[in-house]
Amino acid sequence: MSTTVQQIGNHTWQLQVSGILKKAELDAEQAVARLAIERVGKIKVLLKLEAFQGWEKGADWGDVSFAADCGDDIERIAIVGEPRWEGEALMFTGAGIRRTPVKFFTLEEEALARAWLEKDAE
Repeated sequence: MSTTVQQIGNHTWQLQVSGILKKAELDAEQAVARLAIERVGKIKVLLKLEAFQGWEKGADWGDVSFAADCGDDIERIAIVGEPRWEGEALMFTGAGIRRTPVKFFTLEEEALARAWLEKDAE
């Protein structure tokens, strides 16, 4: 599994995930996001799931401290991936529960995802 995070705009960050997402790797990427939020304020996130195989089994995915601490500092989350991951990815990111708008796009719709991220808040 590999995760990479990079800044792709003034306040927009891309988290790319491939293989199986491990809890320790997500924790490390969330630490990067915390620093970005401290430095630039509110951010937008493009979550790209490429060759994604799911979440590490047996990990404690119930830790929601990052969402509780930083959730309101994330303006939008666009998820790009294979359609079979849509339901689980939306649930994992708290779509419908958190204030932050979260939207899923297919791999072919990445350009639409990027445009949606950059739109003014609705």
